[in-house]
Amino acid sequence: MASPTRKSRKKRGSGAAGFLLVAFLLLVGVAVGFGWLVLTPFGPSTETFVDVAPGTPAVRIGRLLESEGIVRSRYAFDAVRSWKRGTLRAGEYRFDHPLTVVEVYSQIERGDVYTKTVTVPEGATMFDIAARLEQAGFGPQQGFLAEARRQTALVADLDPSAKSLEGYLFPDTYYFPRKATPEQIAMAMVKRFRQAAAQAGLTGNLHKVVTIASLVERETAVDAERPLVASVFENRLAKNMPLMTDPSVIYGLELQRQWRGSIYASDLKRDTPYNTYLHAGLPPGPVANPGLPSLRAAMEPAQSNYLYFVAAGQNPQGKSIFATSLEEHNRNVDGYRHALKKAGGR
Repeated sequence: MASPTRKSRKKRGSGAAGFLLVAFLLLVGVAVGFGWLVLTPFGPSTETFVDVAPGTPAVRIGRLLESEGIVRSRYAFDAVRSWKRGTLRAGEYRFDHPLTVVEVYSQIERGDVYTKTVTVPEGATMFDIAARLEQAGFGPQQGFLAEARRQTALVADLDPSAKSLEGYLFPDTYYFPRKATPEQIAMAMVKRFRQAAAQAGLTGNLHKVVTIASLVERETAVDAERPLVASVFENRLAKNMPLMTDPSVIYGLELQRQWRGSIYASDLKRDTPYNTYLHAGLPPGPVANPGLPSLRAAMEPAQSNYLYFVAAGQNPQGKSIFATSLEEHNRNVDGYRHALKKAGGR
């Protein structure tokens, strides 16, 4: 017969083992549950945006994600945050499929905010830019055009006579937040112009440089020709000859909402401040937004005696033809027309 003392010890031992087993099972259950919360994808299957405002406390971000249905539990997100110990970045985030809590955390830690891409090509006018912005979902064209005309203070130190931001909306690919305003967009483009101007070392009369650069940009897409085209404009200005450049005439028509998509002989007789067939000197301001090569060409034009050219865009051979005299130019025009006819033009 076993002694009472040994029975008592046996009971106490089996009770402790049972407690440990229960505790172990609870820990396993908690670990499995936590793993399920953290590692099992969860979230919307349709597009959902979450805006993390600057200065939002980290604990509030977890609540926000839970309330928007991005994570199952704020506590799981907070646990991952405590483990990772990274910096969460403000901005608007887009979620359109289930993710694990770790993936959600990583997206916000990277600052992988949602943006819309808008590409502004070299030579685009503010009208072209406004159309692209509308197409990208940034509101009606008139909103941006009004801002481009109103925000001249942004370039007052560069061009005190500027009537709009035309010429200073630098061509580039931009990534704008979904709720970016016309003012914010204009400021970003002008800031990019300033960076490009510093890179190119632009100095002197920027109104003149940017205006000539805009004409160069619209007349040729061939980088090697830009300094020569700029030299033609400089030579004509020096002789007080009208620049006689179609892009300027077209821009004047656009401002008056009379541009018909093609230039006609009657357009060359329409009296606008931008009609460089009727008025000598530079047009009142830039007629497009030039890129870096055109800005450099306007600042450092080639040394030449050229006074005329047939623009590259009008030549089937894809290059401009330069001339020092009207007679030579007329021969070039005849040759251009012959080549155009041979290429199937009219």
